[in-house]
Amino acid sequence: MSEESSRPPGQTRAIAPFATRATSRTRVEGRGTVTEYLAFRLGTDAFGAPVAMIREILKPPPMTHVPRAPRHVLGIVSVRGLVVTVFDLRRLMRLAEPPLTSRARILLVGNNEETLGLMVDEVLEVHRLPEGDIERASVVVGSDVSEAVSGIARPREDRDEVLVLLDLRVLLR
Repeated sequence: MSEESSRPPGQTRAIAPFATRATSRTRVEGRGTVTEYLAFRLGTDAFGAPVAMIREILKPPPMTHVPRAPRHVLGIVSVRGLVVTVFDLRRLMRLAEPPLTSRARILLVGNNEETLGLMVDEVLEVHRLPEGDIERASVVVGSDVSEAVSGIARPREDRDEVLVLLDLRVLLR
């Protein structure tokens, strides 16, 4: 039985204690500062966001619809008494919207002032990427959501997998 399936419904999993996330950067000689990125799937594509911005990963609890909300707002949820607005990250990124599966998760992101939820199709793993291995977005992306893309990386040299790195601050403005 997996750790997640043994948890009571609605219980969350923290990524890392808040105090340790700020120090998740180290230097690799010749390749620059290493940053940890949480990889997740939106449709068939793999994306990544800095672990330092992600507070928790939740299984989607019951959601309350918000009348007349923008199309990318899925609704609101209560997380330990805190009301959190949940956004469909696929809609924000203007991607196809296949039906959600049991692997869908909500990433709680934010700072001490505001917490928002981002619905993703599946959480994959954490990658440690040196800045020298990241191609800046201005070179590789040319779309209307390009300012939200901070770069492109190949987390494993032995695969053709590409990870699109997102700047969540830009995306949630």
